[in-house]
Amino acid sequence: MNSLEGTPAAASPAREGALARMLYLAAWRWHFYAGLYVAPFLVMLAATGLLMLWISAIDGRDGEKIAVVPNGPAATVLAQASTAHAAFPESRVVEYIAPTAADRAAVFRLDDEGRGLMVAIDPYANTVIEVWDRQAGWYDFATGIHGTLLIGDLGDRLIELAAGLGVVLIVTGLYLWWPRDGEGAARAFLPARGQRGRQLWKTLHKTTGLYVALLLLVFLLSGLSWSGIWGEKLVQAWNTFPATKWDAVPLSDETHASMNHGATKDVPWTLEQTPLPVSGSQAGTAGVSGAAPFDFNRIVAFGRSLGFEGRFRVVTPSGNAGVWTLTQDSMSNDSTDPTADRTVHVDQYTGRILADVGFADYSLAAKAMAVGIAFHEGDLGVWNLVLNTVFCLAVVFLCVSGVAMWWLRRPARTFRLMAPPLPAQMPLWKGAMTVMLLVSLAFPLVGITLLVLMALDILVISRSPRLARFVG
Repeated sequence: MNSLEGTPAAASPAREGALARMLYLAAWRWHFYAGLYVAPFLVMLAATGLLMLWISAIDGRDGEKIAVVPNGPAATVLAQASTAHAAFPESRVVEYIAPTAADRAAVFRLDDEGRGLMVAIDPYANTVIEVWDRQAGWYDFATGIHGTLLIGDLGDRLIELAAGLGVVLIVTGLYLWWPRDGEGAARAFLPARGQRGRQLWKTLHKTTGLYVALLLLVFLLSGLSWSGIWGEKLVQAWNTFPATKWDAVPLSDETHASMNHGATKDVPWTLEQTPLPVSGSQAGTAGVSGAAPFDFNRIVAFGRSLGFEGRFRVVTPSGNAGVWTLTQDSMSNDSTDPTADRTVHVDQYTGRILADVGFADYSLAAKAMAVGIAFHEGDLGVWNLVLNTVFCLAVVFLCVSGVAMWWLRRPARTFRLMAPPLPAQMPLWKGAMTVMLLVSLAFPLVGITLLVLMALDILVISRSPRLARFVG
């Protein structure tokens, strides 16, 4: 009786060990596959992110950090706008960007027959300091690569897939890092000493990945929320500010997204899909006092009475139905406080407030995005700038160390992927398929890709000796 009872007990650790080994190999293989695709994108995202981060800190997102010498009272905003317009008489003044401080230039955006121009004005001398094309700067160039690889929707989809697979990298990477064989958790937080070659790269990769994992997840999810499928069709669509909250305000066919330019965003995430209000009715609440017409002086003064200070932006009405828009949000580098975000639309004929949307009006997800995007862009202060710089460099190191580990593991003078071996048996394949289906519902591009790869791996590669040799 004792011998019969003892057999299962003795075999149990062996079975548990075999199962753990199979799960480890499966996680390692998927980590490898995901990294193969994701690594080049992560390097690109980190490099362009660093470029945008430091251009914004040094020169300003719109190139607005131009120093001036305060000398007497500043000219009125309307006089400054007239000076900017006089430099390009056929243009239309589209936007005013208030100086961040008294010793900074004011910037006006002009539409010169379809050409976007930025004109910096010395508020005290009321003279043009500098003129540049709006989308010709390094910031816009880096943003275009960062968001779409400069190839439109295809680039957006490729990056969305990379970001989604990045989540797979994090999950499988943490599983691979998890201490085993009696190794204490505390030791896993520090690189192992005395390692050389591939083992040195491995211990540095694992430790760096551990510290970067949570930050990387925040960056990937906030970036995914801008993407064309998971972001626009799912998350953003369900968290768009409802225009129905505006009392009987007539709405345009255009959304707030029409105020963006290229890949660079100018409106809060939660408002992108919200229709713009239109001018020409008696809707809204009391706003700018007095009769029309309203100009920059009156609108800017009204904005300051509402609490807009420092850098904020005033967008002029577009067409007969357009509205004046006052906006200040951390995502556009207007402030370092996401909870102070505010967008106000004013009827160009009546001066009445048609919409006034602040952080408190956002949904929970939209609030998380407002804070997450500001953090993502390094807009929360010097600490955020330093942290994001270190983070980007760490991401590049993770990709380089991953390639180094693969290179040192592969046999010399061979052309093989050297993927980790596929487990001979997968006892939990039903659970794995369930997880894949759930991922497909949450992240459609990633889930579909994983299902296809799993099918290829199990049904094709494992049954073809030639393919199996090349992959493994």
